[in-house]
Amino acid sequence: MVSEKLPSREQAFHFLRQSGCSRNVLKHCEAVSKLAVRIAEACNERGLNVDLELVEIGALLHDIGRSKTHSVYHAVVGSEIAKSLNLPEPVISIIKRHVGGGITSKEAEKLKWPKDIYVPQTIEEKIVSYADKLIEGSRRVSIERTIKNFSKQLPSSAIARIRRLHNEMLVLIGDSKCLR
Repeated sequence: MVSEKLPSREQAFHFLRQSGCSRNVLKHCEAVSKLAVRIAEACNERGLNVDLELVEIGALLHDIGRSKTHSVYHAVVGSEIAKSLNLPEPVISIIKRHVGGGITSKEAEKLKWPKDIYVPQTIEEKIVSYADKLIEGSRRVSIERTIKNFSKQLPSSAIARIRRLHNEMLVLIGDSKCLR
């Protein structure tokens, strides 16, 4: 049965370690979480209603699947781990939908992924996915650097989704200092 209650930060770190995530993955998840919370706070300051706790915990756990694989499939593996831990559905969705700017149903079919939605839908999913694109290792990087790196391995349609996500976030946060 899936829980409705979000785990604490401490529980989230425990789940990451228990699943076998490396120190580097833990540091990455913590950096993504800090940036995602700043983005969520900027959204709330502009009148949006973003669940800060969900963003924080979802971002901490977004790469839990990297305990088993570093391929793009870590999103699917991570969502399965999250289900086995009885994590709330919104956290499972963040994990499942954070890769790239999302994976379309056609791309998921080509990758032989289970039939599901892998494109961020909620504001919290989009914030975590976006923050993840701005953290390389545990360092903040520009969206241009991320796009340049991803362009070497992803089709132009996937790069366009990352650009759309970036533009959507810029509209939502305005001239916020959170990205500086």
